Amino acid sequence: MTSDPRSAVIAAARQFYQLGWMVGTAGNLSVRLEDSSFWITASGKQKGDLRDRDFVRINPNGTVIESPNPNNRPSAETSIHQTIYDLFPDVCACYHVHSVEANIAANFSRDGYLPLPPLEMIKGLGIWQENPEVKIPVFENHLAVRDIATEVRDRFQAAPPDIPALLIRNHGVTVWGSSPTVAQNYLEIAEYLFRYLVVARQIT
Repeated sequence: MTSDPRSAVIAAARQFYQLGWMVGTAGNLSVRLEDSSFWITASGKQKGDLRDRDFVRINPNGTVIESPNPNNRPSAETSIHQTIYDLFPDVCACYHVHSVEANIAANFSRDGYLPLPPLEMIKGLGIWQENPEVKIPVFENHLAVRDIATEVRDRFQAAPPDIPALLIRNHGVTVWGSSPTVAQNYLEIAEYLFRYLVVARQIT
């Protein structure tokens, strides 16, 4: 990337904040660089007003290698981003938000997976099948985030996910893509599907 990729992350964060997906300081967004390090939003930053200084640069091994503000701390969920980047070498952006619909929909899951509706919109997640049977993996919200990251690694190594997304129960959704734009599109589509599931439960 020739320009600073943080600008795309900042723009996405403002949109997600306005949609109510990143209220307060919730959520975390990251973008990977050509040397495999990645910028991730620093802990405790208000996502509707991010600046370039509100990031921390992380080595692939998880150590901090750069921080525009010496008081910045990496997001508490850095280990999940690190795991996604390690598992999927082509991924260049990883976005995690906290929406009401994602948290409600996670409670519709069975045996660690949430079946998604076979809507036309699912094509936006790379599923080009007629009447697809697609499910998103759901993980428990352990207090120690590294425990979540370990479960993600173990499950995905055993069985890669149908789509580039996962849910953490009572927490939120994480998506990943080949660029910040792709990750943003995936997140919007995933949230649309969660909203559909919630509404469908209300009218049936």
